[in-house]
Amino acid sequence: MIYQGKAITAQQIDGGVVEVLFDLQGDSVNKLNQLTLQELREAVAAVQAAKDIKGVIFSSAKDCFIVGADITEFSQMFDQTEETIVAHLLSLHEIFNAIEDLPVPTVTAINGIALGGGFELCLATDFRVMADSAKVGLPEVKLGIYPGWGGTVRLPRLIGVDNANEWICGGAEKRAKDALKDGAVDAVVATAQVREAALDLLNKAIDGVFDYQARRTEKTTAIKLNQIEQMMAFESAKGFIGAKAGPHYPAPMAALSTIQKAANMTRDKAIEVEAKGFAKLATNSVTRALVGLFLKDQYVKKVSKAFEKDSVPVKQTAVLGAGIMGGGVAYQSASKGIPILMKDINDKALQLGLDEATKLLNGQVKRGRMDTQKMAKVLTQITPTLSYGDFGRVDLVVEAVVENPKIKGAVLAEVEAAVAEDAIITSNTSTISITELAKNLKRPENFCGMHFFNPVHRMPLVEVIRGEKSSETAIARTVAYAKAMGKTPIVVNDCPGFLVNRVLFPYFAGFSMLMRDGANFVQVDKVMERFGWPMGPAYLLDVVGIDTGHHADAVMAEGFPDRMGHEGESAIDRMYKLERFGQKNNKGFYRYELDRKGKQVKIIDEEVPGLLEGVLGQAREFSDDEIIARMMIPLCIETVRCLEDGIVATPAEADMGLIYGIGFPPFRGGALHYLDEMGLQNFIEMAAAYKDLGPLYHPTERMKQMAANGETYFGK
Repeated sequence: MIYQGKAITAQQIDGGVVEVLFDLQGDSVNKLNQLTLQELREAVAAVQAAKDIKGVIFSSAKDCFIVGADITEFSQMFDQTEETIVAHLLSLHEIFNAIEDLPVPTVTAINGIALGGGFELCLATDFRVMADSAKVGLPEVKLGIYPGWGGTVRLPRLIGVDNANEWICGGAEKRAKDALKDGAVDAVVATAQVREAALDLLNKAIDGVFDYQARRTEKTTAIKLNQIEQMMAFESAKGFIGAKAGPHYPAPMAALSTIQKAANMTRDKAIEVEAKGFAKLATNSVTRALVGLFLKDQYVKKVSKAFEKDSVPVKQTAVLGAGIMGGGVAYQSASKGIPILMKDINDKALQLGLDEATKLLNGQVKRGRMDTQKMAKVLTQITPTLSYGDFGRVDLVVEAVVENPKIKGAVLAEVEAAVAEDAIITSNTSTISITELAKNLKRPENFCGMHFFNPVHRMPLVEVIRGEKSSETAIARTVAYAKAMGKTPIVVNDCPGFLVNRVLFPYFAGFSMLMRDGANFVQVDKVMERFGWPMGPAYLLDVVGIDTGHHADAVMAEGFPDRMGHEGESAIDRMYKLERFGQKNNKGFYRYELDRKGKQVKIIDEEVPGLLEGVLGQAREFSDDEIIARMMIPLCIETVRCLEDGIVATPAEADMGLIYGIGFPPFRGGALHYLDEMGLQNFIEMAAAYKDLGPLYHPTERMKQMAANGETYFGK
C-alpha cells in the first residue's frame, strides 16, 4: 500500500501500475470535500515518490465516480475576498497539475457519474474510459459559477472550442455516446468492464501504442486555432449563449470570456485567468441565490426521503377525471412505470384524457427521447374505465374532477366505497380545504391533498396537503408517489390556497390595484419580466385561466377577508364577466393565435383598454421600481405569514415552493432569500411607503422584531 486514507487508497497492482481508488468512508457517494482533496494531494505526492511505477489508474469503489465538490463546504469560500478565493483555487490546482504532470501515463475509469470537480479530475489524466451507463459534465453554471479546477482550460483543448463552449456554458450532463463523439473520453464499454478496459488502455500507453505525452502537450499548450478561427468560434458563440443565458445569469458569458482570454496561453497562465474570473462570479448575488437554491433543493429532497422511508411502494394508482389535468397525471404516472386507471363518466371524456397522454408521448417521440415501441408500452400502463370495478387493487387515488366542493365531495365518497380500506385517496384541488372535503369520508385519516400544477408534465412541484385528520401514512405514501412520478413534493398544512396560491393571489391583488390606479398592464408585464418572472401577471393570468383565477380569488377573499377581500369590480372580475378566459378561448388580457408550429402566440389586443373602462383608473406613469415594489411586497409578506402560521415548515421549503410552483426568478433565490438580500429593515421601510394600500402591504410584527434584531431567514 503506497497510501491509505479515509477517502482514498493508492496501491501497486500488476505490472508496475498504481491504482488510486476513491471510496469516501461513511458516504454513499464520492465527493471532493476537504478531506478527499487533502488526501488526494497526499496520495499523488506518495505516487510521485514511489519507485518503479509505470502507470496510474484512477477508479472508484462506489457506483459513481465522483459527484463533484461538496458544495456545502465549497460555498463557504464564496464569503471570502476575491484575492483569497484565487489563492485557494490556485492551491487546489497544484493537485490537478501534479496528476497531469506525473512521469507516467494516467487513465481514469469512469464507472458512474463524474460531474463538476469530479470530471475536472478526469480531464487531468491522459485518458478516460467511460461506462455506457455513466454521465459526465461540468454543470457549474447552474450554480452561477463556472468550472474552477481547470475545466475551462483542459476541455477546450481536448474537444475543441465549439464543443467546450456548449458543454461548459450549457452545463448539461452528457451521456457516454455524446462524450465519446465529442472526444471527451477515449472509450465507452459496459459498466462491468470499465476497470479492465482502462487498464488495457493504460498498458498500451505504457507500451508506446498510445502517445500520452502528445495528449499532455495538447492540454497544456495554446488552443490550436489561428486568430481568425478563434474569432469566428467565440463571436458566433456569444450571440447564441448570451440569448440563451439571458441578462440575469452572468456565468455562461463569463465562462466564454475566460476560455477566449486564455486561448493563446499555456496551462499555468490559463489557470490564473480561470481562477480570477471564477472569484468574480463567486462573490456576486446571483451565485449566492443559486447556490442557496441548490442547498435548499437538497434539503427538500432530504425531507421527502424521510417520508419515503415510512411508505410502502405505490404499485397501482388511479385518477378520477380524464380532462387535461387527469390525462397529464395519467401520462406522468405511466411514463414513470406506475400503472394507472383513468376513470370518467363517459367515453368522450376518457378519450380526451387519452388524447392528452398520447399528445405528450408523441412529443417525446418527436424529440427523440423515446421510440414508438416505448410509447406503446407507456400507453398500455393507462387503463381507461367507466366503472370502479378494478379500484379494489389501487394503492392511491388522485381525484382530479371539477373544482367544486359538492362534486368533489360526492366523488370522494363514491371512490372511498370502492377502494381497499388501506388505500390512500388524494384530491388535486388548488383551493378547497382538505379538512372540509374529509368530512364526507368515513376514513379521513386516509385522505390528503395532492395539488399538481399545470401543465403536469412540466411543472416540478406537487403540494402534499395535510388536513386536520390526515395520517402520516397518507402523507408518506402521497410523497412517495409524487417522488416516483419524478416530482418535487413539499408537504404543507391546510388553509385557503395552501402555500403557492395563498402567496400568488396577493401578487395578483397588487396587480389589480395597479390597474385600479391607472397602470398599463402591458408595462407591468414588461417590468416584471425584466425583473425575472417568466411572464408578467396579466400574461400569467391568461395562462392560468381567468375563470380559474376568478374562482380562486373568491376563495382567497373568503378565507382572508381582512387583506384579500376587495370592494368593487376588479380587472379580473371584468375579464371573467366578458368570458375572456385567456388562452383557453384565445382571448384574455391579450389575444392568442397559433403560429406555424401550432403554438399559441400572445398579441396585443387594442380592444382591451376599452373593455376595462370603469375598472382602470386614470392612466398615469409608474416607475419600474414602484411597479416592482407594489407587486413584490404583498407576495413577500404573505410568504412570511405562511411560515409564521406553520403552513410551510421551513424557509427552504417556502422558497422552493415558489421557485417550482410559480416560477419565482431563480436568480433571486426565493421570496425569503430576496428579503435577506434586501435586508428586512430596508424592506419594511419600502413597505411603509405603501401602507395606505391596505393590510397586504403591512409587514408582520415578527418581521419588525427580526429587522430590529438584525435577523435573517437563512442566517449566514
